[in-house]
Amino acid sequence: MQKKFWLTLVIFSLVGQIAWVVENMYFNVFIYKIFNASTFDISLMVALSAIVAALTTIFMGALADKIGKRKVFMVFGYLFWGISILSFALINKGFISKIFVSSSVMAVGISLVIIMDCVMTFFGSTANDASFNAWLTDSTEIGNRGQAEGINSMMPLLAILCVFGGFMGFNLDKESSWQIIYIIIGALVIITSIIGIFIIKDPVIDKTNNQNYFKNIFYGFKLSVIKENKQLYLDLLLFMLFNIAIQIYMPYLIIYYQVSLKLDNYVLIMAPAIILAAIFTFFYGKVYDKKGFAFSILISLTILVLGFLILTLFTNTVFVFIGSLLMMMGYLSGMSNFGARIRDHTPKDKTGSFQGLRIIFQVLLPGVIGPFIGSLVLSNAEQITNDDGTQSFIPNQNIFLVALIVILIVLLIIILNLIIKKRKEKVS
Repeated sequence: MQKKFWLTLVIFSLVGQIAWVVENMYFNVFIYKIFNASTFDISLMVALSAIVAALTTIFMGALADKIGKRKVFMVFGYLFWGISILSFALINKGFISKIFVSSSVMAVGISLVIIMDCVMTFFGSTANDASFNAWLTDSTEIGNRGQAEGINSMMPLLAILCVFGGFMGFNLDKESSWQIIYIIIGALVIITSIIGIFIIKDPVIDKTNNQNYFKNIFYGFKLSVIKENKQLYLDLLLFMLFNIAIQIYMPYLIIYYQVSLKLDNYVLIMAPAIILAAIFTFFYGKVYDKKGFAFSILISLTILVLGFLILTLFTNTVFVFIGSLLMMMGYLSGMSNFGARIRDHTPKDKTGSFQGLRIIFQVLLPGVIGPFIGSLVLSNAEQITNDDGTQSFIPNQNIFLVALIVILIVLLIIILNLIIKKRKEKVS
């Protein structure tokens, strides 16, 4: 594979994940610290963003298939994605109080963040979910997809490391810190779009069956297509449950570290765990290519279960580090396994259209169901009183316990499916 392919994969995957980290992990902290958001506000934001992501990927993925070009969607998508991130620098109490004189600053602030999160998600999903992921599928094949997906799947942790490390000295209780963060991330995404003009190579796409745009949109929902691709849809269902487990705790993870465990130095604790998990995921992608999905996913889920178990039982810093390391290793290697598996079974002439289907199971349903479950779990969580008299929740370990239960269900389904397959093979 050409050097430009690997360069495009690393740059666009890493920068895209850095932008998603700011949205998925830091927007929650932003409205929690600056506007005293509740669990309902956070779960609503995650759910609406997931809905926008799914709809965007469905329509824009089909459009990309229709046009037959990935590069233009990636370049312009990242450009407007960066601009939308820059706009968050304007969302502050001073600006809001001047524009909305008679309204509650906190309520307006939360509403603006949720609305702009949806706008940002539209451009991000166009650029990354619909276009970059389709480009990656088109540019790889069985035999090298596990390695490429291993690199792609380690990027979320590297992105977390970059964001945590890059903004370690920032006081997230101050609005000025957030403005700088949004300016830096927005500019980085814009620069990436410019770099893409010179390094992205459009893969050759078979357009013979992609002439009807609206048929492409609904292609993955047809009963005949589901029957023809049973294994793909089973994998998507398992992927959905996997991501529901992740979304139960992920929106509250940083808040849990900072507020519940009072780990002011959580970046220093998490950085080694992130680096080790990223290295593990990089090499683990080759296990999929050599041993197959069943072997590799069972190991990933077992590691994830151990991580959740430790985080549920212990709050000691050492155990939190070990639990977080295992959790990250299992999470990212699991993402790598599912990602490669789904790409292997995606019809080659419908990669753009199927990105919408993938995002429904990876983002939409988990993004709605997971945070809602997390909100229910934390409905009776301990409360603290803020300086302005309002109250904020304190996340507890129950979010890891419930996530653990969901992953055990995924493990059970995979094991039962393997037993059924072996019995059928013996009979035949």
